[in-house]
Amino acid sequence: MKIIPGPSRHHCLARIGIFLFTLALITGMAGCDGDLDLEYQLTITSTVGGHVTEPGEGTFTYHRGAVVNLVAQAEVDYGFHYWTGPLTIADITAAVTTIIMNGDYSITANFGEITEIWDWSDLDTIRDNPSGFYLLMTDLDSTTANYTGLASPTANEGKGWRPIGSHTINDEFVGGFDGQGYEIRDLFINRPDEDFVGLFGCIDGGVIRDIGVVNASVIGNQYVSGLVGENWGIVSHCHFTGSVTGIRAVGGLVGYNYGLASNSYSTGSVTSTEGSVGGLVGSNEGNLRTSYSTGSVTGNSAVGGLVGGRWGTTVSNCFWDRDTSGQTTSAGGRGRTTNEMKDFSTFSGAGWNIIAVALNETNPVYIWNIVNNVTYPFLGWQP
Repeated sequence: MKIIPGPSRHHCLARIGIFLFTLALITGMAGCDGDLDLEYQLTITSTVGGHVTEPGEGTFTYHRGAVVNLVAQAEVDYGFHYWTGPLTIADITAAVTTIIMNGDYSITANFGEITEIWDWSDLDTIRDNPSGFYLLMTDLDSTTANYTGLASPTANEGKGWRPIGSHTINDEFVGGFDGQGYEIRDLFINRPDEDFVGLFGCIDGGVIRDIGVVNASVIGNQYVSGLVGENWGIVSHCHFTGSVTGIRAVGGLVGYNYGLASNSYSTGSVTSTEGSVGGLVGSNEGNLRTSYSTGSVTGNSAVGGLVGGRWGTTVSNCFWDRDTSGQTTSAGGRGRTTNEMKDFSTFSGAGWNIIAVALNETNPVYIWNIVNNVTYPFLGWQP
């Protein structure tokens, strides 16, 4: 026999249901409030040569998810190098940046005593002090003093430029090089029997930023690129145009990446006679962020429009041009058509710090600029 509950039983069940719902709601709200009330400590220090003006130096307490402004100020004859700390720092090579508090963090603002680079001889002396901090003060090209003897097709018995830093102890570049938005042009390297080839051969903990290597011709064996042959440090806000040729681990910007490459691009052609070749990076065991490549890529194995070979690494918000590269696949990144690569929404939709500008205009407040539907993205410091 089916029992139909009376009105009192209905009211009782309703009250129980309301009570359970209210209890669940209160519990959920308590959990949310608990997350919001979490507090983390941020400890800030600096090296000799400068200090942190915002929020200051010492230990500070913030709620979980708080965005904290970081401002580093160098002293006279010193320059800001980079921030040492967690990956939640928005741009570790920028003196003005932010950090998101998702834990207890300790960060350090690193500064270095400045050595100015005015010509090819100044650039060549970097190898004598690979732990120094260097500022490029002007563009270098084939008309700049000492080009013929150091970086031309006749320099060093036809081998051209000798890369700064090699893969040997105490010879890697471990310092800082700030291009300040200038370009190194007409670089020539012809070293087909040598490894770790590029403007810099190998950097280990060093930082290369805000530099363009333009109209370069680079030939090497393994770990070959226009900018850094092997990267164990940081490459940021850089670009490359020209051609790169090698045997293995060949890329436009970095040959073999173990470190971080971010906010950079390559439009140069890249060729490998064997494998691990990519438009931006030949082989990657590090991190790539917000970067792209458009140059043609040619090889026999592990060939990618952006990255050739990749092992357990992070490639985030990166792109390559499927049309101009001749490659439909890559070990990381997103392939797009040329039209899509010139579309502002492609990059703004990926969280890039980018703004659309008029032709022949730039906005240096943003990392990236683009003339919508006309140009590829370019760095805010580019003229």
